[in-house]
Amino acid sequence: MIEKPFSQACENNKQPILEVLQRHLTAPGSVLEIGSGTGQHAVWFAGNLPHLQWQTSDLVENHPGIRAWLAEYEGENLDAPIALDVAARDWPLSEFDAVFTANTAHIMAWPEVLAMLDGVAQLLVPGGLLIVYGPFNYNGRFTSESNARFNDWLLEQAPHRAIRDFEVVCEEAGNRGLQLLEDVAMPANNRCLVFSKR
Repeated sequence: MIEKPFSQACENNKQPILEVLQRHLTAPGSVLEIGSGTGQHAVWFAGNLPHLQWQTSDLVENHPGIRAWLAEYEGENLDAPIALDVAARDWPLSEFDAVFTANTAHIMAWPEVLAMLDGVAQLLVPGGLLIVYGPFNYNGRFTSESNARFNDWLLEQAPHRAIRDFEVVCEEAGNRGLQLLEDVAMPANNRCLVFSKR
């Protein structure tokens, strides 16, 4: 039996994120979560949003932990993780009404962020939503000293990691037909960006 992985950050931010999802994802539909990580978010959101079919995904090495969380879920609206590498040319997926991703853009290399936007733009239905949670810089500047320290830590882990610029992300999303609907301030100097596919 694999021990469930645990992220304190997921525990801290799950309720504020849920409130954004509840406001925007009101109709029945399907959601792809890119980078399900520990699986904590998926279980929490699927349980609180029973009108949505929640599809988990991540790199294969993270699947055992996700499955450990899903094993305790009693509903029918949460799907086992699929292998998804955002840099892959062809994603093994069909259409989705929404895509959610948390704390991935600063972990991925920038070309992977762009590849993720490419893939999302292709699989979202018209009017579908992309919801991105995490820290962002504004006007090329960190929004807090803690974010600046976090960025230093990211760069120590891997030189391709960094907090991304809000304006650049929005521009690249717009180039792919994804229009910013809302930029929500979140606890701990994070944001929730909501885009709609034109």
